[in-house]
Amino acid sequence: MALSHLPSGQKMSVRPLGAALAQTRSSALLKSDQLEVIRVVIPAGRTLHEHHFRGELTLLCIEGHIQFRTPDGAHELAPGDFIHLARDVPHSLSAEVDSSALLTMCLCT
Repeated sequence: MALSHLPSGQKMSVRPLGAALAQTRSSALLKSDQLEVIRVVIPAGRTLHEHHFRGELTLLCIEGHIQFRTPDGAHELAPGDFIHLARDVPHSLSAEVDSSALLTMCLCT
């Protein structure tokens, strides 16, 4: 079941999923005119191949370990690690263990 988008002024937990991680799919938590927030779940061994986004984005690793690659190199993201990308920077993600992260995308162009 997909999560409903978070209404203005309400809270939602983005704590680690723990044992439920393996059965959880990525889901959009919020989408507005200027902002989209997604809990990205990357199963062990999965790669999200190189792509780019027209706006700025941030990624906060919640659990697991995420390999985040850009033209500048690879970054190993552990829980609590945060990375920012300027618009249109090519990037890819992969995980050797089940992992989740909070992705924030600026939809302003």
